[in-house]
Amino acid sequence: MMLEARGVRKSFDGREVLGGIDLQVEKGDVIAILGPSGSGKTTLLRCLNFLERADAGELVFDGERFDLHAATRRDIARVRKKTAFVFQNYNLFLNKTVLQNVTLGLTLGAKMKKDAAREIAVRSLERVGMAGRLDSYPSQLSGGQQQRVAIARGLASNPEIIYFDEPTSALDPELIGEVLAVMRQLADEGMTMLVVTHEMEFARNVSSKVLFMEGGAVVESGPSRAFFENPQEERSHAFIRSILEARGGERSQE
Repeated sequence: MMLEARGVRKSFDGREVLGGIDLQVEKGDVIAILGPSGSGKTTLLRCLNFLERADAGELVFDGERFDLHAATRRDIARVRKKTAFVFQNYNLFLNKTVLQNVTLGLTLGAKMKKDAAREIAVRSLERVGMAGRLDSYPSQLSGGQQQRVAIARGLASNPEIIYFDEPTSALDPELIGEVLAVMRQLADEGMTMLVVTHEMEFARNVSSKVLFMEGGAVVESGPSRAFFENPQEERSHAFIRSILEARGGERSQE
């Protein structure tokens, strides 16, 4: 087991957002975290990487145990060295070039020499099809290109697992495919990923497992194919049905 979370709880202003979530991740898993808005998906991801401090819970990562509520700065740094986080809105430095955005974490965070950092950054940008835009600034890129740079920045740190928080939600429809193609490539290469997403085709055809959440609880989890073809819970049935109906409505308007 690469990563296991146990009893993750989080409340905001007295409202429970996560009600004791358990999660297991094997090396090479691509887990799609699905559910309606407000179900706690993003909060779970942020708690696992200490971007939010959970109220309770335990994280076991590579055999090390961490208290999700009381972890020290040193604990958090050890976890983050093994992870990368891709945000909805790219989080690129607008005054830095593509290359600088990717090398910055290596030279400042990892204290790497500039030449070595550049070599790693260029390789990472090549993996996402952005090596030809090294000197471009974010304002000169499409949203899909910016998100691919953000993915390259994550890859540059050589993470064991990448967390994706709705990586296509800020993109125009015609740009979504290029980001999903990069994520599919990473999955094919064996990268371990936790992906909060509304992209059902990705969840069905690329992810290996699904975690379906509602109201801060896990309603159903298991292999992706089984979830979509034979969901065990009525709420899962209803969720899939609503997605299919929405998709049918979109097609009828085209």
